[in-house]
Amino acid sequence: MGLAGLSAVVALTGCGGLDARTGVDDGGKGTSATADVGEARDKLAKLAVKGRAPRTGFERDKFGSPWADVDRNGCDTRNDVLKRDLRDEKFKAGTHDCVVVSGVLQDPYSGKTIAFQRGQDTSSQVQIDHLIPLSDAWQKGAQQWTATKRKEFANDPLNLLAVDGPLNGQKSDSDAATWLPPRRAYRCAYVARQIDVKAKYDLWVTAAEKDAMDRVLDSC
Repeated sequence: MGLAGLSAVVALTGCGGLDARTGVDDGGKGTSATADVGEARDKLAKLAVKGRAPRTGFERDKFGSPWADVDRNGCDTRNDVLKRDLRDEKFKAGTHDCVVVSGVLQDPYSGKTIAFQRGQDTSSQVQIDHLIPLSDAWQKGAQQWTATKRKEFANDPLNLLAVDGPLNGQKSDSDAATWLPPRRAYRCAYVARQIDVKAKYDLWVTAAEKDAMDRVLDSC
């Protein structure tokens, strides 16, 4: 199954039914992969709490070539995520609907509607964010992984989201203790999904990060 069929829904008590991508009602398009506040808290409580390991040795290519076709559907990961997260998307002719050339993003981080147009000067307006940044993962367990597992992590649809490019740059490699989406309505879904990723890959959290996640869940 390609990434287009793998969008996760996060239903949070007090926030209603949330699409994990946009924080709005998913209209029935999501899968059955759901989580509530209680489940998010349970998963968070089970995560190890440690300090950051040194960033020494981190390089992007330690997580494989950017946007590999790990699911072997013929499309690279970036275009799979664009296909999943944009609406009204159009594709480059002759690419078997693999190369997205335009579409509309309802940005989950800001709430803005962004018209995406593929091009040298425009593609960066919509970027693919790793909810758990690769550098952050490196400092919280991924140093010990095999190259295969790091490649899987870097291309896992659960950890990927099409978002506003400038906000993605602002976030950089921050964790929840130092950056949260400016759109408060999305923070519950954002943190719950970060917890899902950390639980799936057995990554640890810092004490400050755990406290920040707890505060967000308290508001849901």
